Amino acid sequence: MKYIKTETGQAAFKARSPLFSARQRSTFILFDGNKDAEQVLVSTAGMGVTMADVEYMLAQGFIEPVAGSVVAVVATAAVADGSQWTSTEGAIEARSDRTEQERYKDAKPLATQLTATLGLRGFRLNMAVESAGGYQELLVLLPKIQDAVGTKACRELERALKG
Repeated sequence: MKYIKTETGQAAFKARSPLFSARQRSTFILFDGNKDAEQVLVSTAGMGVTMADVEYMLAQGFIEPVAGSVVAVVATAAVADGSQWTSTEGAIEARSDRTEQERYKDAKPLATQLTATLGLRGFRLNMAVESAGGYQELLVLLPKIQDAVGTKACRELERALKG
């Protein structure tokens, strides 16, 4: 998934906020909306940056997914295998063979972003999402997330988990 810096992130970066570790500051610079998280992690692997750092920046509101980045990746994959799907639903159906680990990897940042917007009223839910260690744990939290932010807001998360 591709991420871009937010205004909050830019301000925290410029203010040298203690919420950024040194390695997260270096990683933050690379989120330009063109590179996906995996490319950034490969570039910063020597510094010990992990997906947990990316998820932390996402939860803090320093970065956000580029609009449509998950859909674009899924649609590209569907077309690359020679299929004729052009709709989002068709592309997701084409990816239904994804492993639970792949689904978890796609869904965790989305769930983190959704619950991070809830503020204090969603603190426990956000912590549960943050501590979810696998696909099944995240799937159990889906109905609670849908109740908290609304079914419509959770469509992309549901696609990532179930698609």
